[in-house]
Amino acid sequence: MERPLILVTNDDGINAPGIRTLISIMKDIGDIVVVAPDSPQSGMGHAITINSTLHSSRITPKDSEITEYSCSGTPADCVKLAINELMPRKPDLCVSGINHGSNSSINVIYSGTMSAAIEAGIEGIPAIGFSLLDYRWNADFEQSKSFISMITLNALNNGIPKGVVLNVNIPSVKKSDIKGVKICRQAMAYWIEEFDKRKNPLGQEYYWLTGKFINEDLGEDTDEWALNNNFISIVPVKFDLTAHHAIKGLNQWDFK
Repeated sequence: MERPLILVTNDDGINAPGIRTLISIMKDIGDIVVVAPDSPQSGMGHAITINSTLHSSRITPKDSEITEYSCSGTPADCVKLAINELMPRKPDLCVSGINHGSNSSINVIYSGTMSAAIEAGIEGIPAIGFSLLDYRWNADFEQSKSFISMITLNALNNGIPKGVVLNVNIPSVKKSDIKGVKICRQAMAYWIEEFDKRKNPLGQEYYWLTGKFINEDLGEDTDEWALNNNFISIVPVKFDLTAHHAIKGLNQWDFK
């Protein structure tokens, strides 16, 4: 039986421990091609490069078991370039991550990790974004490996609905403390931005973006509830942004 072809990417950069862990998991499941940014691209969202050129470099030997490319562009660029130029055929699955930090709730909007997965979904490729709730560079991804493998195999065996991408977040706790997996909705939460204003030695002002995450959603079916209770959350995400429920009301407006 032919092994699935899997595209592996991320937003933390090709040398990040998260993607190195994801590669180690995926090579046991299928044949993989890695195309990832050559530098960190966190918070890049779905940006693409249109005003400058893109560059990619193969960083593994031609006879290597795994084919890896670094790319000068964004996570979405990496997926576009991989599918259209670098891969031998259309992949059977795209996995993005493992992100260093949460992409639950509203964070999915800003996430380069999830934007890479969504770009694959737009191209008609089943896709999953994986994130661990630990922002540290030396985060321990070991406890997440068996769960990521299980979720990936389920996606390959059962298929992901058309037009849907999976946003998987994993609590940063011991494997024995993870209670299971929950299919969730995205929590209604938001960030209150704050800017730390400073001056450089030349007297010029500059800002560091900070803020507070506010979750006012009391539902027990959300990703935030699941993660706070040591469950892995899986949120099915649509890239069709149409607010279908609003169409009927808007059609009552007078446009004459």
